[in-house]
Amino acid sequence: MEELIYTYFPQLKDEQRALFASLGPLYREWNQKINVISRRDIDNLYLHHILHSLAIAKHTEFPSGSRVLDVGTGGGFPGIPLAIMFPETHFTLCDSVKKKILVVDEIRESLALSNVETVTGRAEEIRGSFDFIVSRAVTDLSLFLPWIWNKTLSGKIKGTQRGVIYLKGGHLNSEMSAAAERMKIDMGRFSKTDIDLWFEEEWFREKSIVFIKR
Repeated sequence: MEELIYTYFPQLKDEQRALFASLGPLYREWNQKINVISRRDIDNLYLHHILHSLAIAKHTEFPSGSRVLDVGTGGGFPGIPLAIMFPETHFTLCDSVKKKILVVDEIRESLALSNVETVTGRAEEIRGSFDFIVSRAVTDLSLFLPWIWNKTLSGKIKGTQRGVIYLKGGHLNSEMSAAAERMKIDMGRFSKTDIDLWFEEEWFREKSIVFIKR
């Protein structure tokens, strides 16, 4: 199943391939103890969770030394796959549900991911500033952006535009407009990219990445 990842990311090093291959058994083991992925969905781990998370890697190449906050990480998505993809980038994975962070901690330790730290708590409580904020559809954008906007650094880092990268499905134009109005920011900061631009599987139809330039 992990071959799906290699198809779209043939440049992966052997150690990265080994880490992605380890995710399947690890999540199956931990999901039996603490349910962080739907039991019906665990067989689709690589398609629905890992590859979906890695759409962000197709959109943005995180520079080495950059700092990324994953809000509402759940079982570690998109943060864990991205941390494997970008070993020189530091990731902070946060979730308000303690048992979910417990699973993420176990996965992180099993894979020896030194570029990952976890925080149990709400996004609004996180201290520090980040080059990028990532998340998988935790709520409506007009609710999400106020939580993290002031934690996002502006400008570019090593030539890459900083901002918020949000995975979400459906028709998003009205949601983006409402978020822009609430935050009093120009719609020109928002862009939407359909994920099926990169991945051909039917499951990705009507799933998008919304990027908000900071």
